[in-house]
Amino acid sequence: MGATGLGSVLASAQIKAGPNEPDSSSKVQEPKLPQLPRRKLGKTGIDVSCLSMGGTVNLLENQIMLRKALQWGITYWDTSDSYEGGNSELGIGKYLSKNPEMRKELFIVTKAYGTKTIEDVELHLKESLRKMNTSYVDLYFIMERASTEHGLSDPSQLTDELKNWVENKKKLKTIRLFGFSTHKNMAQCLTAAAKFGWIDAIMTAYNFRLIQEPAMQDAVEACHNAGIGLIAMKTQGFGQKFETKEDDKLARHFLKRGFTEAQAKIKVVLEDKRISSVCSRMENVATLTSNVAAVLDKTELTQVDMGVLREYASATCSGYCAGCANICESALPDVPCVSDIMRYLMYYNSYGDQNRAKELFAQIPVSVRNKLLSANYSTAELCCPQHLPIGELIAEAVSKLA
Repeated sequence: MGATGLGSVLASAQIKAGPNEPDSSSKVQEPKLPQLPRRKLGKTGIDVSCLSMGGTVNLLENQIMLRKALQWGITYWDTSDSYEGGNSELGIGKYLSKNPEMRKELFIVTKAYGTKTIEDVELHLKESLRKMNTSYVDLYFIMERASTEHGLSDPSQLTDELKNWVENKKKLKTIRLFGFSTHKNMAQCLTAAAKFGWIDAIMTAYNFRLIQEPAMQDAVEACHNAGIGLIAMKTQGFGQKFETKEDDKLARHFLKRGFTEAQAKIKVVLEDKRISSVCSRMENVATLTSNVAAVLDKTELTQVDMGVLREYASATCSGYCAGCANICESALPDVPCVSDIMRYLMYYNSYGDQNRAKELFAQIPVSVRNKLLSANYSTAELCCPQHLPIGELIAEAVSKLA
């Protein structure tokens, strides 16, 4: 249904003979499709496609996704050295080995995974460049030191040592821009980065739920004023619970408006002009086409639409972890990974990415995992702004992921 809005677009895309091809029937050409809008990435002056290709899929075996993305003008490709066991970066490398002339058209972003020292970061960057068959990356994201994911949750990790490394890599032209991604303690990380002066771009969780948080709005505005490019991820606002009566109500409302609730959630983020691009995991052509349709569609969301989204967010908040990890983790010093486990459960329940969820859960230290079912979560539940039943969700995560 989400792709129906593209019917007229596809119908109007004509296959025409080139100047040296008088008989168009002898050679089939791909139609020229409408190109997605582009936006400035903060103060960098670089234009990026307002929809980016999230590379948490096996691009080594799914080259068609890269080709289809380019047909629509999606030139921002996001990946990590950890995605799909490295097959995401290898997939980009495979594409560039066959199409080296396309490198200058692409804006490639990758991330370091599992680094603890600057030397680790250096090694990871070199390996990423090798796998992707490129001499540079356009944007390089750092992650939490001594962590298992590429997201930053503590701005104190952005040290002078790291700053000096970044400046050196820019001089050597192995990275063009630098930043970080974050999906917990986002407001604190963004606010701190806005004061540093050497962060070029940030990818942050941002969706119809988080838009309503005053602290998050202040943080986004601070980054915007500082000229930091902002990329939104987790834009669907998926939680740990799913398939409620509120979901059905939301779906029916937006189908009457001519698009799906998933498309509406992308549209509401892109209506915020401070956001340069939406990074979306697009594992198949159907999802890609639906997302493209949402961006190309000119229908603006009404105040009624926004009210419906606010009502839905309020009704389902107890099933959505907002990533304010500093709150629950301060109440649970022996279990410093509640927010992470909530995200893994979200991957399992809402993304259907069960293997990834289990792999990430397995990386939690055994000493911590052994405490999960015996810990008292009552204090954390009282502190949780979303009123999550944390103990119940942790038990569910253990039963599904352990």
